[in-house]
Order: sequence, then structure tokens, then C-alpha cells
Amino acid sequence: MAELHPIIPAHDDPAVAPAVPHETPEPAPITEQEVGEYREQDRFLPIANVSRIMKASVPPTAKIAKDAKECVQECVSEFISFITSEAAEKCQLEKRKTIGGEDILYAMTTLGFENYAETLKIHLSKLRQSGTQAGSSRAEQHVEPRVEEE
Repeated sequence: MAELHPIIPAHDDPAVAPAVPHETPEPAPITEQEVGEYREQDRFLPIANVSRIMKASVPPTAKIAKDAKECVQECVSEFISFITSEAAEKCQLEKRKTIGGEDILYAMTTLGFENYAETLKIHLSKLRQSGTQAGSSRAEQHVEPRVEEE
């Protein structure tokens, strides 16, 4: 089978042509703004989801400022990363690739969130029971539709 080579445009000026005919030019560097946008979009939970959870926790007449939503968005996203990172380290030491519910509970206890871990242990148990009763198929479980808000 023939080897594939990148297509390199021909140049009339030898000074502009690449030094090696089959060398591909380096891509343009990523700007700080692009890195910041990527990180925020990739790291943070969607603001609509955070807002919906916050609104469910306050009286219907209460309003939540945009900066409060953004602050909580950043905090919960950081918290999830913190816990997941600890759980991932445990999995790596045990040569496993999948982080399970018990790994998250272990990480929370290790990091000093025992109170939350106890509550989540109960929730995880109930979740597994409902999964067993409804069958292991996700298609059989009820999922609330996502509503985008601003």
C-alpha cells in the first residue's frame, strides 16, 4: 500500500518553501483567551443546571443574582474535580480504569467530607435498588427533561 504524504503547496520563492518537502508546518499557537474559554466551558457545569438546583432550594419569590450563580457554578465544579481526582488516584493505584460510586465515597471520606459521604452512601444504595427493580437498562429509568434557563 502506498504511503500517504501531506499536500504541501508549491512556492515559487524557495525562501518561503519548507526546508523538508514532507514536513508539515506547525499549527498556530493557541491564544490565552482561547485557553481560558476552553477551560471554563470544559470545567464548569452548565449554568442553567446550577441555576435550576439553586432555585429549587429557595422560596419561589426569591431571586438569585447572576454573580451568585456563577460563584456557585465555579465552586461546585471545583468540588467535583477535587473529589474525582482523589478517586482517580485510588483507581490508578489499584490499576483500575473505572471510577465507581465506592471510589467517590472513599475520596469524600479521605478528604474530610464524612458527613456528605454518609448521605451519599444511602443515596447510592437506593439508586442501585431502583436500578435492580427497574432492570439494568437505562432506557427503563425515568429521566427528567432538561430545561434551559437564563
